[in-house]
Amino acid sequence: QVQLVESGGGLVQAGGSLKLSCAASGSIFSINTMSWYRQVPGKQREVVAVITRGGSRNYVDSVKGRSTISRDNAKNTMYLQMNSQKPEDTAVYYCNANINLVSSWGQGTKVTVSS
Repeated sequence: QVQLVESGGGLVQAGGSLKLSCAASGSIFSINTMSWYRQVPGKQREVVAVITRGGSRNYVDSVKGRSTISRDNAKNTMYLQMNSQKPEDTAVYYCNANINLVSSWGQGTKVTVSS
């Protein structure tokens, strides 16, 4: 059994910064690609950023230049540093990871950006 736990969400003013964390725990043999998704009510969950085990990164256009995804393989933890936050970044952020060749999800952490 593996578990992903996000943290770091909260309320931030427009233009501010926030750093999300996603920690994996349990019987872990391997963690491959890790990703951050976000979802607002009434809309589909969208991928925000992806990082491979080797460190290759990709971002959705709306966060490029403002966000940085990273991971610490020794700690089984992934991060998302979000800068210059906009009200449209308001969403529940979820982490996803390919752990032991199985896709796993965290429970989500809410980010609210006030204008």
